[in-house]
Amino acid sequence: MRILITYSTTEGQTRKVSRFCADQLVSQGHSVELLAASDADDVELALFDAVILAGSVHVGHVQDVLARVAETHAPALNGKPGLFLVVSLAAAGNEPADREDLDRIAREFTRATGWTPGRIEHIAGAFRFSEYDFFRSMAMRWIAWQRGETIDTQTDREYTDWPALAAMIIDWAETNAPLPERAARSVRAAGPV
Repeated sequence: MRILITYSTTEGQTRKVSRFCADQLVSQGHSVELLAASDADDVELALFDAVILAGSVHVGHVQDVLARVAETHAPALNGKPGLFLVVSLAAAGNEPADREDLDRIAREFTRATGWTPGRIEHIAGAFRFSEYDFFRSMAMRWIAWQRGETIDTQTDREYTDWPALAAMIIDWAETNAPLPERAARSVRAAGPV
């Protein structure tokens, strides 16, 4: 498949997640174009078989630049297999209230933009103290303290489960591959008769 991945990022973790997904898809034989949302205004969606949008949650919503891309291209996006990756620190925990809030944020994003992705996945983000200004650093320390975490503000800390992300992205691609491609993969998987 030809897959477009468009992302928005604040400190860089969503870009890293998007690049990782692109690498996984390319390793499976797919063609991938990776674009920052700020560069995707006039992207020609007709060139792609499927689309992934990835954004991070900050202060209760996904970046506006990604929302503009989704809203501008909603009719074309809705005609293709779509995956929405929502990257956040809250996804690293197991609190039901946090999960409900993340689901609400994703629903509000899709309702406001008119894009209805076939799948939404919440991806655990990272503390990136090397990227924070003083005020954001204080806010992140407060968030960690609320969760009972001890953190080293001199060190970045990733929570992204890379093996789980790899398995999910490959599953998504295989599920959304055109029927002839799926049949060919089934034959290859079955081996010689």
